[in-house]
Amino acid sequence: MTRQGVTELIYQVLLHPDFQTIPQTHDWFRAGLALYGARLDKQYSLTDCISMLVMRHYGLTDIFTHDRHFAQEGFHVLI
Repeated sequence: MTRQGVTELIYQVLLHPDFQTIPQTHDWFRAGLALYGARLDKQYSLTDCISMLVMRHYGLTDIFTHDRHFAQEGFHVLI
C-alpha cells in the first residue's frame, strides 16, 4: 500500500463512527513504560505494552493481530 493509501485508510478509520481512538497521554505512557520494564524477559515493544493496558482498561480481550505477544499476556488473538 502506498503512503497516500495508508493516509487515506487511517483518516477513514478516524472518522468512522464504529471506531474509537484513544489519545496518547503522559499517564498512558508512564503506565506502559512500567509494564515494559516489568516484562524484561519478553520481546514486547513499548507500543505493545501501552496497547495492552488500554485494552485491559476498556475490557477488551480479542485482538486482530499476528503479534504473539498479546497471546502471552492472555489476550485472544483472532488471526
